[in-house]
Amino acid sequence: MRIARYTTGEDPAYGVIEGDPSVPGAAVIHALSGDPLYVGVVPAGREPISLDDVRLLAPVIPRSKIIGIGRNYADHAAEFGNEVPAAPMMFLIPNTAVVGPGDPVVIPRGSATLDYEGELAVVIGKICKDVRPEHALDCVWGYTCGNDVSERLWQRADGQWARAKGSDTFCPLGPWVETELDTSALRLITRRDGEIVQDGTTADLVHGVAALIAYAAAHFTLLPGDVILTGTPAGVGPVRPGQRVSVEIEGIGTLDNPFVRR
Repeated sequence: MRIARYTTGEDPAYGVIEGDPSVPGAAVIHALSGDPLYVGVVPAGREPISLDDVRLLAPVIPRSKIIGIGRNYADHAAEFGNEVPAAPMMFLIPNTAVVGPGDPVVIPRGSATLDYEGELAVVIGKICKDVRPEHALDCVWGYTCGNDVSERLWQRADGQWARAKGSDTFCPLGPWVETELDTSALRLITRRDGEIVQDGTTADLVHGVAALIAYAAAHFTLLPGDVILTGTPAGVGPVRPGQRVSVEIEGIGTLDNPFVRR
């Protein structure tokens, strides 16, 4: 099931997408009553709306936190001359960094080297604490595409990554949440101005989705709407003002964002 958060010019709403979103005019949204994370999938009983007639928003705004995972693909760790961590390397991103599909990523003043990082994002669906890996996927609401935008100058200078990865607009998510997906071997492609710059597979995750959830939940209570960014494959690189970056994940869809200078 594909669940989108959207607007028609009024307050944000949620809906279930039916049809093929890649074909103009072929997909519609069936509106839901309330936030499905908390009330479940409850049809609102209204006529469906063409997907072409709505603006998609970030499918979830984490109430609590986004947990990023560093160096979780061996090839990405190697391209920066780093070792693969024995345990997941976690960092926190504030929810104010989240933007949706089509929203601009704003390159802030003082930024010198801004990189894209296409990633699979896991959306937590229920309170999760001290869960075993074999039960961890029971905590998942669904999956979406993410772009863990990173300012490398700040990342090196600060010694911790809050500013480098958590500045406003640095965490695009979307275009919707796919609730039924096997993430064991999904192709992940990132394009910069249409050119493929990352082409990986989630089969190469050092720590898989279940292991990441279990590890994170041993340290932080995960709440509904929390997001885990699972790491990026090799091929990260800089983005200049005026360029666009799209992250496409098999079985989910494509997240596309322009980059602009403040």
